[in-house]
Amino acid sequence: MHEVGIAKEAVDAAIEHAVGAGAGRVLKIKLRIGALSGVVPEALEFAFEVVTQGTAAEGAQFEYEWVPVLCHCSPCDKDFEPDGYVYECPDCGAFSWDVRAGKELDLVTVEAE
Repeated sequence: MHEVGIAKEAVDAAIEHAVGAGAGRVLKIKLRIGALSGVVPEALEFAFEVVTQGTAAEGAQFEYEWVPVLCHCSPCDKDFEPDGYVYECPDCGAFSWDVRAGKELDLVTVEAE
């Protein structure tokens, strides 16, 4: 389960940011998770609870923003959310390999005191 490593990295970065800002405790961490990132949000949430124990982030709230896959159709010059694993434009039927969103795995917000 690679979510444990991801949770650990996010928590470490949040604590480092909080300490750098003069705070002693992390209250909330928010991540942006893309549908193509390979991350299972529920597993990440569980891992977050485990890796925060005994740290300045213990008891912190975990939130995430889910980012769906978004492709761009060159012939139509439009963005679209594919239906399934075949990235076919719903308007013209062209296949797209131009993925504009869905790969994200970002630390978005750290709230600390």
